[in-house]
Amino acid sequence: MTRIHQLFDAARAAHADRPAATDATGTRSYGALDDLARDAQRDLAAMGLRPGDRLLVVAENATALPVLLLAASRMGAVLVPVNARMTGPELAKIAAHTEPRLTVFLSHASDPARQHAGDARAVDLAGAPVHVAGPADVAPEAVLPDAAMTAVILYTTGTTGTPKGVMLTHGNLIFGGESSARLRGLEATDVIWGVLPLTHVFGLTSMLCAGLSAGAHIRLEPRFSAAETLAALQSDVTVLPAVPQMHAAIMAEARARGMAALARPLRYVSSGAAPLDPDWKRRAEAFYGIALQNGYGMTETTAGVTVTDNAIGDPDPSAGRPLPGVEIALDDSIGREPGTGEVLTRGPHIMRGYFRNPEATAQVLRDGWMRTGDLGRIDDRGRLHIVGRCKELIIRGGFNVYPPEVEAALNDHPAVLQTAVIGRPREGGDEDILAFCQLVEPGAATPEALAAHAAARLSAYKRPTRIVVTGAFPAAATGKVLKHRLLSHFADLLV
Repeated sequence: MTRIHQLFDAARAAHADRPAATDATGTRSYGALDDLARDAQRDLAAMGLRPGDRLLVVAENATALPVLLLAASRMGAVLVPVNARMTGPELAKIAAHTEPRLTVFLSHASDPARQHAGDARAVDLAGAPVHVAGPADVAPEAVLPDAAMTAVILYTTGTTGTPKGVMLTHGNLIFGGESSARLRGLEATDVIWGVLPLTHVFGLTSMLCAGLSAGAHIRLEPRFSAAETLAALQSDVTVLPAVPQMHAAIMAEARARGMAALARPLRYVSSGAAPLDPDWKRRAEAFYGIALQNGYGMTETTAGVTVTDNAIGDPDPSAGRPLPGVEIALDDSIGREPGTGEVLTRGPHIMRGYFRNPEATAQVLRDGWMRTGDLGRIDDRGRLHIVGRCKELIIRGGFNVYPPEVEAALNDHPAVLQTAVIGRPREGGDEDILAFCQLVEPGAATPEALAAHAAARLSAYKRPTRIVVTGAFPAAATGKVLKHRLLSHFADLLV
């Protein structure tokens, strides 16, 4: 295979009449999805899109987005999907950097997309009423004849707050989709709950590309709702890929309804995008009635680097072993404790580079390895344990403090939904440990009670200097907490 649409072609040939995708407009079969993609290819060409052009799509989850992905692949264009919930200035910055030939707003499925569309013209495209701007007078990228050509550009949230355009090739997405489908044992009979944003790598690769390659049915949801997800899990959904914050919200919703466990267990449930606390993992498995698989990856690695394959009840807190074909190593010159180091990885999952940013590309792609910026250790069974970010390591009284350990201790409190821990420099080169705790309901715990809880579980130098109780975090569309925004977001509470 040299193009991502070829992943879909085999499933379409074998399962033309089976459901492929469902959204608010209805369910489309694999045959119907293919027809829409071919029509969209023709329509986009008529609008001026050429091979090598960037196609910016402002969207929330809807069937039109995979249709446009397949259409772009067929014509050799580069898809740039961005979440419609971005602010106007954020979107404008990405558009200025990407220079798209056409911009499509999925206004039928997203009110924010309609607001961003402004005076763009209304058209029917990809089986939906959308808005389109362009064509702009821009230069296309060179079209490569093999899988090394860029298929999508995904803009990362970034820990620094400065998004970068990650160029993922057709080969990257084919490898990621096939690997995810194989590791999860996906089949055409599976129904995937598709609430992870398709504008982010976890949803795009591990959910969409994996599902379409297997001929599975993906139920697309534009936004996460714990109540709707809980209802879906009691109907026909068999596969739930999500992030820890989503799992926590689902279980909180179930507790509010007096439900201790799902009556209809899933076949496969996974968690990604954040460390997994062992005690929380145990509670989640008791609720779902099935093993909770963890993994590690990032946008630059097409989502997957390592994954677990544990039996239910296995206390393994790791992120698992490398995917077949993937290598990992540690740069122990970066680690500050024996056995730890910056996680390096190489293989067919590594991005082509950052779009129009050779300096940033050179910083992370060196000697064939991708430098992840994450601190980890590899145990004697070859399993990777993520202990923090290179830049998030907190130095307190000369000791190293890893935020995930402090977060796990606070998350163990029954009133806590999730926790984010960061360091704040103070005079003398030391750092304060700031913990932000989101509760399952307002007033469920006080900072003092949480401090006492942490004190019973953490050494003195690891205990938070300050605990802030909150109802919500600044977060990406995936639910991932944006730690780089915590200080400014809660500035009035930290004076």
